[in-house]
Amino acid sequence: MLFLYNLILLLASQVVKLLALFNPKMKLFVNGRKEVFSKIREKIKLSDKTIWFHAASLGEYEQGLPVIEKIKIQYPNHKIVVTFFSPSGYEVRKNNTVADVTVYLPLDTKNNAKMFLKLVHPELVFFIKYEFWPNYLNELKKLQIKTYLISGIFREKQAFFKWYGGFYRNALKTFDYFFVQNESSKNLIQSIGFNNVKISGDTRFDRVVSILERDNSLDFIEQFKDNKTTIVIGSSWPKDENLLVNYINNASGNVKFIIAPHNIKSEQIANLKLQITKPTVLFSEKNNVDLSNFSVFIIDTIGILTKIYSYTDIAYVGGGFGNPGVHNILEPATFGVSIIIGPNYSHFAEATALVHQEGCISISNEIELKEAFDILISNEDIRHEKGHICSTFVQMNKGATEVILKHITE
Repeated sequence: MLFLYNLILLLASQVVKLLALFNPKMKLFVNGRKEVFSKIREKIKLSDKTIWFHAASLGEYEQGLPVIEKIKIQYPNHKIVVTFFSPSGYEVRKNNTVADVTVYLPLDTKNNAKMFLKLVHPELVFFIKYEFWPNYLNELKKLQIKTYLISGIFREKQAFFKWYGGFYRNALKTFDYFFVQNESSKNLIQSIGFNNVKISGDTRFDRVVSILERDNSLDFIEQFKDNKTTIVIGSSWPKDENLLVNYINNASGNVKFIIAPHNIKSEQIANLKLQITKPTVLFSEKNNVDLSNFSVFIIDTIGILTKIYSYTDIAYVGGGFGNPGVHNILEPATFGVSIIIGPNYSHFAEATALVHQEGCISISNEIELKEAFDILISNEDIRHEKGHICSTFVQMNKGATEVILKHITE
């Protein structure tokens, strides 16, 4: 099975190189891996002590950040190495300050795994949420390097729990311990013979709770808001925007909208602005204008959505009309904001829980969208009640980082 896996991986690597000629994201994926080993050689000496964290993409990095920060304090003499699989994670966080080395993870070939681990020589390894690369895991096991899964999620459909999943189940033997988010994940991993597991919860709650302790002020957002009811539309996709544009165009002049699209490609931004009939300004156009004169503010940049949520009265979080579903709702939730999402949220435990607790409203069409917005805009008591449910939910679920650190350092 390992031979077949390596053969498929070899073929896939050639296909990716071909796609890179036509796809900018694939080009980043391929070119970004060309200098990984040279960067590591430059920044890590044989005498250095290191700890390695791997995140698939941006969401997993943010999820693991509370643990990375605590480990950095706990092991001040170790260098922190962070790897990403996806360009959407690496390109956004390649200049982070918490890690000493941030690189792409080389593809999961035997030679890459051996070379990477030889150069990094980590004492501890953390995989965040998922991504189980057999060659890396097999090499870690051979070298007897302590390896942990944090904020893990397991589902019945995964190969580990199928009759043909012996190859993947074997790779899991590398892990010294599994820290999982919920009871179902614990039961699943125990059902295939792994009892080195503990429910720690989701470290994302610790991440978003820590946001409240930071300076979230943005003068230009305050100027735009102008003390009016403000709706923030975060991480929106065209399917979300198609429903929202009509509502925005017909909304009361006392309501303002901030739109932070998931993709900030200039063509998509221009098309969105063209559809909106109300006075609209882009983030890239904000200098030397009085933002209070505008009704719609489109954020054509990245990295400030979290702070923007601190100013909102109502949040619409996008992605719920696509696959796999809605984006991160915990950031607006931690600020005590009532939330509206699309219908595809079942893969996300926090969204499912908040819909059930009625802190979050799920809508399926334009009529339901209008009803939800109208109720929350007109009834401040309902808006505040739902926001309170959201913030309480976040506070009640924090603490996963402490559980993980306590186990590791005992």
